Amino acid sequence: MEITTHDFMTVLHGMGFGALFMLAFSGALVELYRISAPGAPSAMSAGGQTLLGLYLVAMVILAWLTVFSGTYVIYPWYRAVPAEGVTDLADYPRRLLLSSGKTSEWHNIGMEWKEHAAWLAPIAITMVAYVTMKYGRAIIQHRNMRISVLAFAVAAFVATGIAGAFGAFLNKYAPIRGGDVIILMQGEAP
Repeated sequence: MEITTHDFMTVLHGMGFGALFMLAFSGALVELYRISAPGAPSAMSAGGQTLLGLYLVAMVILAWLTVFSGTYVIYPWYRAVPAEGVTDLADYPRRLLLSSGKTSEWHNIGMEWKEHAAWLAPIAITMVAYVTMKYGRAIIQHRNMRISVLAFAVAAFVATGIAGAFGAFLNKYAPIRGGDVIILMQGEAP
Protein backbone atom coordinates (compact mmCIF):
# COMPACT_ATOMS: atom_id res chain seq x y z
CA MET A 1 0.00 0.00 0.00
CA GLU A 2 1.56 3.27 -1.07
CA ILE A 3 0.79 6.93 -1.66
CA THR A 4 2.79 9.73 -3.25
CA THR A 5 3.77 12.88 -1.40
CA HIS A 6 1.51 14.96 -3.66
CA ASP A 7 -1.44 12.65 -2.98
CA PHE A 8 -0.70 12.76 0.75
CA MET A 9 -0.58 16.56 0.84
CA THR A 10 -3.81 16.77 -1.18
CA VAL A 11 -5.53 14.43 1.29
CA LEU A 12 -4.10 16.35 4.25
CA HIS A 13 -5.31 19.64 2.74
CA GLY A 14 -8.83 18.50 1.86
CA MET A 15 -9.73 15.59 4.13
CA GLY A 16 -7.49 16.63 7.00
CA PHE A 17 -7.65 20.37 7.52
CA GLY A 18 -10.68 21.15 5.33
CA ALA A 19 -12.94 18.32 6.47
CA LEU A 20 -12.13 18.88 10.15
CA PHE A 21 -12.90 22.57 9.68
CA MET A 22 -16.27 21.70 8.12
CA LEU A 23 -17.07 19.24 10.92
CA ALA A 24 -16.24 21.86 13.55
CA PHE A 25 -18.94 24.12 12.14
CA SER A 26 -21.69 21.96 13.59
CA GLY A 27 -20.68 22.79 17.16
CA ALA A 28 -19.81 26.42 16.45
CA LEU A 29 -23.02 27.22 14.58
CA VAL A 30 -25.16 25.54 17.24
CA GLU A 31 -23.47 27.45 20.05
CA LEU A 32 -23.47 30.78 18.20
CA TYR A 33 -27.14 30.33 17.35
CA ARG A 34 -27.93 29.33 20.93
CA ILE A 35 -26.51 32.59 22.27
CA SER A 36 -28.17 34.70 19.57
CA ALA A 37 -31.59 33.06 19.33
CA PRO A 38 -34.68 34.90 20.53
CA GLY A 39 -35.09 34.24 24.23
CA ALA A 40 -31.44 33.29 24.67
CA PRO A 41 -30.19 33.33 28.25
CA SER A 42 -28.96 36.73 29.35
CA ALA A 43 -25.61 35.43 30.53
CA MET A 44 -23.12 32.84 29.36
CA SER A 45 -20.91 31.22 31.97
CA ALA A 46 -17.22 32.12 32.00
CA GLY A 47 -16.36 28.48 31.37
CA GLY A 48 -18.73 28.29 28.44
CA GLN A 49 -17.26 31.47 26.97
CA THR A 50 -13.70 30.12 27.34
CA LEU A 51 -14.66 26.82 25.74
CA LEU A 52 -16.35 28.59 22.81
CA GLY A 53 -13.28 30.81 22.37
CA LEU A 54 -10.91 27.82 22.32
CA TYR A 55 -13.20 26.00 19.90
CA LEU A 56 -13.23 28.99 17.56
CA VAL A 57 -9.43 29.40 17.79
CA ALA A 58 -9.04 25.75 16.76
CA MET A 59 -11.34 26.45 13.80
CA VAL A 60 -9.29 29.51 12.84
CA ILE A 61 -6.11 27.42 12.85
CA LEU A 62 -7.74 24.72 10.71
CA ALA A 63 -9.10 27.33 8.28
CA TRP A 64 -5.73 29.01 7.79
CA LEU A 65 -3.94 25.64 7.49
CA THR A 66 -6.44 24.68 4.79
CA VAL A 67 -6.00 27.80 2.65
CA PHE A 68 -2.24 28.06 3.16
CA SER A 69 -1.66 24.39 2.27
CA GLY A 70 -3.93 24.78 -0.75
CA THR A 71 -2.38 28.03 -1.92
CA TYR A 72 1.29 27.40 -1.26
CA VAL A 73 1.62 23.61 -1.56
CA ILE A 74 -1.16 22.15 -3.75
CA TYR A 75 -1.80 25.07 -6.12
CA PRO A 76 1.76 25.24 -7.54
CA TRP A 77 1.50 21.54 -8.45
CA TYR A 78 -1.89 22.21 -10.04
CA ARG A 79 -0.43 24.99 -12.22
CA ALA A 80 2.65 23.02 -13.34
CA VAL A 81 3.57 23.79 -16.95
CA PRO A 82 4.43 20.86 -19.23
CA ALA A 83 7.72 20.85 -21.07
CA GLU A 84 7.74 21.56 -24.79
CA GLY A 85 6.27 18.65 -26.76
CA VAL A 86 4.58 16.85 -23.85
CA THR A 87 1.29 15.36 -25.00
CA ASP A 88 0.26 13.38 -21.92
CA LEU A 89 -1.21 16.03 -19.62
CA ALA A 90 -2.05 13.65 -16.73
CA ASP A 91 0.65 15.25 -14.55
CA TYR A 92 -0.47 18.80 -15.39
CA PRO A 93 -3.98 19.20 -13.92
CA ARG A 94 -4.66 22.78 -15.03
CA ARG A 95 -3.58 22.07 -18.60
CA LEU A 96 -5.53 18.82 -18.59
CA LEU A 97 -8.76 20.59 -17.60
CA LEU A 98 -8.25 23.40 -20.11
CA SER A 99 -7.46 20.97 -22.95
CA SER A 100 -11.12 20.01 -23.36
CA GLY A 101 -14.28 22.07 -23.65
CA LYS A 102 -16.00 19.44 -21.50
CA THR A 103 -13.71 20.08 -18.53
CA SER A 104 -12.48 23.64 -18.99
CA GLU A 105 -15.29 25.09 -16.88
CA TRP A 106 -14.05 23.03 -13.92
CA HIS A 107 -11.01 25.29 -14.03
CA ASN A 108 -12.80 28.49 -15.03
CA ILE A 109 -15.41 28.26 -12.28
CA GLY A 110 -14.21 25.67 -9.77
CA MET A 111 -10.58 26.62 -9.43
CA GLU A 112 -11.32 30.32 -9.68
CA TRP A 113 -13.66 29.92 -6.70
CA LYS A 114 -10.98 28.02 -4.79
CA GLU A 115 -8.31 30.59 -5.73
CA HIS A 116 -10.27 33.61 -4.56
CA ALA A 117 -13.55 33.09 -2.71
CA ALA A 118 -12.28 30.25 -0.51
CA TRP A 119 -10.16 32.87 1.32
CA LEU A 120 -13.43 34.27 2.71
CA ALA A 121 -13.71 31.32 5.10
CA PRO A 122 -10.59 31.89 7.21
CA ILE A 123 -11.07 35.65 7.18
CA ALA A 124 -14.70 35.34 8.30
CA ILE A 125 -14.06 32.72 10.98
CA THR A 126 -11.13 34.77 12.30
CA MET A 127 -13.50 37.72 12.68
CA VAL A 128 -16.04 35.47 14.42
CA ALA A 129 -13.42 34.20 16.88
CA TYR A 130 -11.99 37.66 17.54
CA VAL A 131 -15.35 39.34 18.22
CA THR A 132 -16.56 36.44 20.34
CA MET A 133 -13.38 36.44 22.44
CA LYS A 134 -13.01 40.23 22.59
CA TYR A 135 -16.53 40.94 23.81
CA GLY A 136 -16.92 37.75 25.82
CA ARG A 137 -20.20 37.49 27.68
CA ALA A 138 -21.08 41.07 26.70
CA ILE A 139 -21.87 39.83 23.18
CA ILE A 140 -25.14 38.51 24.58
CA GLN A 141 -26.29 42.07 25.30
CA HIS A 142 -25.83 43.19 21.68
CA ARG A 143 -28.30 41.36 19.49
CA ASN A 144 -27.06 42.88 16.20
CA MET A 145 -23.49 41.88 17.02
CA ARG A 146 -24.58 38.32 17.78
CA ILE A 147 -26.54 38.12 14.53
CA SER A 148 -23.57 39.53 12.56
CA VAL A 149 -21.21 37.01 14.12
CA LEU A 150 -23.62 34.21 13.24
CA ALA A 151 -23.96 35.53 9.67
CA PHE A 152 -20.17 35.59 9.22
CA ALA A 153 -19.95 32.04 10.58
CA VAL A 154 -22.59 30.90 8.08
CA ALA A 155 -20.73 32.73 5.26
CA ALA A 156 -17.52 30.92 6.22
CA PHE A 157 -19.41 27.61 6.24
CA VAL A 158 -20.93 28.20 2.79
CA ALA A 159 -17.60 29.34 1.28
CA THR A 160 -15.87 26.27 2.71
CA GLY A 161 -18.58 23.91 1.50
CA ILE A 162 -18.45 25.24 -2.04
CA ALA A 163 -14.64 25.21 -2.11
CA GLY A 164 -14.58 21.65 -0.74
CA ALA A 165 -17.08 20.41 -3.31
CA PHE A 166 -15.14 22.03 -6.15
CA GLY A 167 -11.93 20.54 -4.75
CA ALA A 168 -13.41 17.05 -4.76
CA PHE A 169 -14.67 17.40 -8.34
CA LEU A 170 -11.42 18.95 -9.55
CA ASN A 171 -9.44 16.11 -7.99
CA LYS A 172 -11.73 13.63 -9.74
CA TYR A 173 -11.22 15.12 -13.20
CA ALA A 174 -7.61 16.27 -12.84
CA PRO A 175 -5.90 14.74 -9.80
CA ILE A 176 -2.60 16.07 -8.59
CA ARG A 177 -0.11 13.25 -8.91
CA GLY A 178 3.60 12.87 -8.46
CA GLY A 179 6.24 13.24 -5.84
CA ASP A 180 8.09 10.61 -3.88
CA VAL A 181 6.34 7.35 -3.08
CA ILE A 182 5.55 6.68 0.56
CA ILE A 183 5.10 2.97 1.33
CA LEU A 184 2.44 2.64 3.99
CA MET A 185 2.32 -1.14 4.15
CA GLN A 186 4.28 -3.89 2.47
CA GLY A 187 2.19 -6.77 1.15
CA GLU A 188 3.22 -10.41 1.26
CA ALA A 189 4.98 -11.82 -1.78
CA PRO A 190 2.82 -14.31 -3.77
